Amino acid sequence: MKHATKFSLLAIGAISALTLAGCAAAETETASGGSLSEYDLSGITVSVGSKDFDEQLILGEMLVAAFEATGATVDNKVNLGGTNVARAALESGEIDIYMEYNGTGWAVHLGLEDPSFDAETLTSGVRERDLAENGIVWLGRSPFNNTYGFVSSPELTESNGGGFDLTTMMDYVAANPDTIVCMESEFPSRPDGLILTETFTGIELPDSQQRILDTGIIYTETAANNCDFGEVYTTDGRIPALGLTLVQDPGVNILYNVSGTMGQDKYNEAPEAFDGIIDAILAPLSNERMAELNGFVSAEGQDPADVARAYLVAEGLTD
Repeated sequence: MKHATKFSLLAIGAISALTLAGCAAAETETASGGSLSEYDLSGITVSVGSKDFDEQLILGEMLVAAFEATGATVDNKVNLGGTNVARAALESGEIDIYMEYNGTGWAVHLGLEDPSFDAETLTSGVRERDLAENGIVWLGRSPFNNTYGFVSSPELTESNGGGFDLTTMMDYVAANPDTIVCMESEFPSRPDGLILTETFTGIELPDSQQRILDTGIIYTETAANNCDFGEVYTTDGRIPALGLTLVQDPGVNILYNVSGTMGQDKYNEAPEAFDGIIDAILAPLSNERMAELNGFVSAEGQDPADVARAYLVAEGLTD
């Protein structure tokens, strides 16, 4: 998932497009409601973390750039590791904030079942419980929902005469024992992972048909037809870039809208500023926009920090 090279002419053009979009945003009302200049975090130190996949790197770098723009002293600890690593760092005070998903908060951090499929209801429930039980504040909520999903390989999609839904995917897996489903390491054991598809379809995926890969490799291996199906994040820009086809989900997978998660003591140093900054960052992030930003990193090899800062400029949040 980490790309250090290949800053192509196409990538430069994408950054330019974002900058031009920022000019247009300055002439009209942006979805974020204005710049960050009204907030002042001078004298406050903030340690920013993130998980270790591209969307998280971008979101983490947005926080870094936004806090720096509002005067904070920022300790950049973006790219800590997986979910458990990032959450442990927040709980221990190693970091002050990272972006987390409402579905993960409900099912993983709080260990709850039967989540709401209404985004605001789910986030509100997580916000209330996590604050009361763990002293963690949830700030804002993104429009985008980066839920888990599956894609089918180009070859399989063509031979099938089109895409799959979750039921036909699992029927195909059961009928064809040589079918390979590629997944990241934590997905088969997460309470919000593979078990939801297996429960919905009534079909278990045998270990022999599972292949565990690093998250980023799943996309390229599925595009190369080495995986028949691959587990993905549905706002990932590599899905359209690599010609992959999303398996249609009738509402099985839990919602994954993102919020800032922050220790209560740090939040209380400047609650209005932290609320306003997070709301401003997240407001324009539709599924399409987040997938576009993810694609700049995942498919074109741009640096997440460059993409994050260009986004803030494009939305008129920073200069």
